[in-house]
Amino acid sequence: MSPFKTIRGMRDFLPEEAAMLRFIESKAREIAKLYGYEEIITPVVESYELLAAKAGEEVRSRMYVFKDLGERMVALRPEFTASVARLAATTLRNKPKPLRLYCIGSLYRYDEPQKGRFREFWQSNFELMGSEKPEADAEIILLTSRLMEAIGLKGYSFKINNIGIIRGIMDKEKLGEESQNRAFQLMDKKMYEDALGIIKNAGISDGGLKTLKQLLEIKGNSVQNVIGEMEKLLENNDEALKPLQKLEKILKIVLSTQNLNITIDAGFARGLEYYTGMIFEVYVPELDIAIAGGGRYDRLVEAFGGEPTPAVGVAHGLDRMMLALKEQGATLDFREQCKVAVVPVSEDLTIEAVKISERLRSEGIPSEMEVVGRKISKSLEDADRRNIAYVVIVGEKELKEEAVVLRDMRKKEQKVIKINELAQKIKASGI
Repeated sequence: MSPFKTIRGMRDFLPEEAAMLRFIESKAREIAKLYGYEEIITPVVESYELLAAKAGEEVRSRMYVFKDLGERMVALRPEFTASVARLAATTLRNKPKPLRLYCIGSLYRYDEPQKGRFREFWQSNFELMGSEKPEADAEIILLTSRLMEAIGLKGYSFKINNIGIIRGIMDKEKLGEESQNRAFQLMDKKMYEDALGIIKNAGISDGGLKTLKQLLEIKGNSVQNVIGEMEKLLENNDEALKPLQKLEKILKIVLSTQNLNITIDAGFARGLEYYTGMIFEVYVPELDIAIAGGGRYDRLVEAFGGEPTPAVGVAHGLDRMMLALKEQGATLDFREQCKVAVVPVSEDLTIEAVKISERLRSEGIPSEMEVVGRKISKSLEDADRRNIAYVVIVGEKELKEEAVVLRDMRKKEQKVIKINELAQKIKASGI
């Protein structure tokens, strides 16, 4: 590999892409403010033990793991929730509940690079800790929908389940946690026959296996019909019925507030081991990968030495949402265009041109200074090519009158304007 190429699975963001990513990030921050979430910043490098504890075999096998100079096993974070749970178990353990926390940043997994999947990726992560109520789960879904809407995504839909339903069946059959987790890993990859093989070998009864097979077939977007079908199948299993009833309450809250496109999929699972209840993912028609996902994890904080703390959260794939916007043909220019170029007619007037540039900036007007010594005609061509709205031409004759020439690049008109009126004139144009 050439030392002058990006490492496989990593990428550069050019100005247009960086602006689009930051736009999506800014919307995530707006949503956080609307819902009362406070930002935390966690380390990119954490102890391997922490990150691996409940990540699931798939994530564990793809972590960037290394020994630091102190011979400690550390890893680049593959997701945020473990770090947030660590904080909740330690530094924030005595803070009033519920905790509403969010973080934004880059994450790392040694995945096979493909469309929408890179080894360095970006997420906004929202966690609500300290409530087991369905309204907490509903809030995470609703804020996710609001973010999708805020960035302008069309046709997004939710796939949802409660992992506790399948766990309830397996718990009743006394299946071990390891077998359950291996089965969920396979179900996450839609390898249902292999998952059922693991469950069968773990000792499930014929009746339990039959129920599970029937359950995995249930799917649909008519909430009442799907819930009714699942209730009928699980009527003799209280351990599976309770999480189903919880899911029904969550969806009742959500759908009474927003008219969302929701599919209940009883065979849907997610790869992380720490989920205990409702789980969901968000899709758009243009991509076959989830652009967001999350769920309930009621035992993770306790596993890290904290008090028993029910919790629910979501991760939004910022760069996947960016890809979805591109696929949908988003036409917004997300860059902050520089509004004004300041050009001295000769090198002798450079200091005056710099002063005028700084004066405009102090008024909050983005301005760039001609710094490569181009002649006026070339500077105007460059400004036109880059859609700069105004060019301020600093000439000796005008300076004697404490004025400059202001050229409107859209109208191809120019006027002599007093320097002390310049900022006001530019602001009045509404650009």
